[in-house]
Amino acid sequence: MNKTRRNFLQSAALLSAGALATTNVTEAAPPSTTEKQQASKRNASERKFLPVMTPDVPDLPFQMDNGVKVFQLVAEPVKQQIYPSKILNLWGYNGSAPGPTIQANQGDRVRIIVDNHLPEPTSMHWHGFDIPFAMDGGPGLSQDAISPGGRFVYEFTLQQEGTYFYHSHMAMQEMMGMIGAFIMHPQEPYDPPVDQDYAIILQEYAVLPNNPTPNSMNMEFNWLTLNGKSGPANTPLIVRHGDRVRLRLINLGMDHHPIHMHGHQFVITGTEGGRQPKSTWGPNNTVLVGVAQSRTVEFLATNPGDWMIHCHMPHHMMNQMSSMAGPLTRRAGMLAGAGMEEGMGMPRGGNATGEEYAPSLGRGMGASSALAQATTNGPLSPQHAERPTAGMPMQMQMGNTDVSKDANSVPGFPQDAFMESPMMAMDAMVAKPETFGLRPGWSGYMQGMMTLIRVLPPDQYDHIVSLRAKQAGAGPAAMPNMPEQHQE
Repeated sequence: MNKTRRNFLQSAALLSAGALATTNVTEAAPPSTTEKQQASKRNASERKFLPVMTPDVPDLPFQMDNGVKVFQLVAEPVKQQIYPSKILNLWGYNGSAPGPTIQANQGDRVRIIVDNHLPEPTSMHWHGFDIPFAMDGGPGLSQDAISPGGRFVYEFTLQQEGTYFYHSHMAMQEMMGMIGAFIMHPQEPYDPPVDQDYAIILQEYAVLPNNPTPNSMNMEFNWLTLNGKSGPANTPLIVRHGDRVRLRLINLGMDHHPIHMHGHQFVITGTEGGRQPKSTWGPNNTVLVGVAQSRTVEFLATNPGDWMIHCHMPHHMMNQMSSMAGPLTRRAGMLAGAGMEEGMGMPRGGNATGEEYAPSLGRGMGASSALAQATTNGPLSPQHAERPTAGMPMQMQMGNTDVSKDANSVPGFPQDAFMESPMMAMDAMVAKPETFGLRPGWSGYMQGMMTLIRVLPPDQYDHIVSLRAKQAGAGPAAMPNMPEQHQE
């Protein structure tokens, strides 16, 4: 099930009476222009904090115990649908990878109960927190690792404000998805206030073909996700035209990610250490989010449109990209897997350096070795484009790819990762309220670590909010025509 922070907007319906408390992190509908003007005249101490929304990731509720906010986290294996027809075996928290977002206020006393349902020891590190050494979560130093079936209770007072995160401090467990956002709202509201506040967690996985379990040792990442979903399956961010917007970007993986936003300039207002002085703010449209870092940016949504937000590393704007382990590509004359003699440079005819010879590349020896079939991830020719590509979901929109008649004669075509075209569109498969009104075929060009921020006129924004509320009232549903999504 694809739970998101959207439901947090209806907290009264979601939180059971007397069991959960959110008195210090309250939210109302985004204010109108008049309400914004009135709010700016109020004393800062009277303002309420907007909760941070983490699309496609749930919030972690809490209970109150004598003034302490008590959260419960379960480290466990997770089956996560990151993309239509792509379900991975990950490790996460409370049925989600990344884990649920924790929100509290500067000065709060919090208690986090961590249960280990993994088959091996784990520990929890509170990344960047100024807390007592005994609570740091460093296995072998501040605590013993939490054994399978074991529990550790962390308790401390939040001294800071800003965008932080929690994660396992077992290295390969991090690569299996074990991270979550931890938002510390400040005692005094930030100036200027924002109308929309979003968190986005950047992750990457190395997944071999036909294997649903990532190889945590491999650094050839071919599935890049935002909040546990790979484009176009992730949920677009929606804002009203004129809103001030905050984006909190969190990265815990092996790659740095230059996150670029179309259509607007933003200022970097915070890091994983907290809010930055205004004197450091300057216009940007790309921010480098390094490994183990967070970056907070803010901007005025003054330019209407459906704008991309994406990592600008080209290999991170694709799905399922990996070195070919089977048939070779690019041209029919490229040989591999010929007999042992040819592979060792002992031809039975012709020139040993001729194009008709090539090493077998471990594809077999002797009589059992055969020439490899030429193929590619994209269509080899306009004629091939007229029929579905093997392995593609049958619900995909299979249109003709726009290539020239002599495309095969141009060096570099077809690229192994020819993945951006109408052939890749799957609008209906990823449809949700937030995609309402997008141009047909939009999903064919939204691959990998990409999402949208939709700057909408008030009427269209309100309509999508209404659709979202109806969907929430009807109960969550799986993506159309796809297996039921993972539930917490």
